[in-house]
Amino acid sequence: MTPAAPPVDGAAAVADALGRLPRVADLLAARAEEHDRDGTFPYQGVEAVHEAGLLTLTVARRHGGPGAGLAETVRVLAGLGRGDASVAVLTAHTLLLHAEQSRTGLWPAAGYRRLLTESRRGPALLSALRAEPGLPAGAQPTTTAHWDGEAWKLTGRKTDCSGAEALAWMAVPARTDEPEPRTGLFLVRGDSPGLEIDPVWDQLGLRASAGHDVLFDGVRVAPDHAVRLVPPGPATPERQAAADATRAWHDLALSAVHLGTARAAQDWLIRFLRQRTPANLTEPLATLPRYRAALGEIEAALIGAEELLAALAAGIDRGEPAAVARSAAGQLLANRAAVATVQQAVTLTGTPGLSRRHPLERYLRDVLSGRMHFAADETVLDAVGRAALERGAPRRG
Repeated sequence: MTPAAPPVDGAAAVADALGRLPRVADLLAARAEEHDRDGTFPYQGVEAVHEAGLLTLTVARRHGGPGAGLAETVRVLAGLGRGDASVAVLTAHTLLLHAEQSRTGLWPAAGYRRLLTESRRGPALLSALRAEPGLPAGAQPTTTAHWDGEAWKLTGRKTDCSGAEALAWMAVPARTDEPEPRTGLFLVRGDSPGLEIDPVWDQLGLRASAGHDVLFDGVRVAPDHAVRLVPPGPATPERQAAADATRAWHDLALSAVHLGTARAAQDWLIRFLRQRTPANLTEPLATLPRYRAALGEIEAALIGAEELLAALAAGIDRGEPAAVARSAAGQLLANRAAVATVQQAVTLTGTPGLSRRHPLERYLRDVLSGRMHFAADETVLDAVGRAALERGAPRRG
């Protein structure tokens, strides 16, 4: 284990970081349109998140960090999503890997000390690169690792790699080319020789998140940076529980980003309704009952989704298996609410809501693009349905 760091007042550190959140969100919002339009990477936004202490919020207290839990992480990511969803997504991936280190000790001790040193000097973005071109969800990776007697050599391509051009470290799932292959995670520095960024990212939304492809051509990985190497087969109960917790953190954290974006859309809608007075009216649209009722529908849906995420996150922080089990359904409901409310805002505003002179159309593109972060709805619903059938099955004997 990494040697214990000096004691940290984690609660105070988290409170300080949360206090800086509104200003950081405002800074992100000020440049979000520029980065979206040009597809440029938001380096200044990431720097602002880092300087506020938000990029390392989930570093464990034993490592000198604030040790934020999932409930606090959800609050932070919703706030950042209100400013710029792309920066919030980059922050989410980094916070998730620090949190996983806190729970499971993913990194070797020396490697994590190095990462924390880099994080004190400046932003050190992290991401797990799981997607591969044409690879079905849950399938074994085609990226291969060859042992040359001294180190592992990685070869393959990963796609949709958020922050690819600026990642300090990558956690790369791969399988060995041994006679009996094993799969695991290979921890790779972003500036490793043999690593190349293919700048193919040109998506509808989250355009500043730089989800380019990453190519590995014999990238060297030290033996102690190959972790969780296991042969194929069913996971042990302990490994499955750890994987379920990692998935739950991921689902709720990324959902929070998109709910934050939906709140930004609602903020803009409220300003529009207060200011817009059509030629056939003498008062703004906000004075009309049907617009107020429609805004009430949006508010009610967002309250429900936010309360759901908050409750599930708090339950996961308390170690409740039921909260972990319900997280996939929670993210589905939260993201449906995010998409539906932004679409409703666009409908209420008509042509202005679709104009690139206003941010509402960007919010819509960003929440729609959130689908890439989650399993398909039918996959989630099938699993939820199976669980319901098992729970309702008659007991024997």
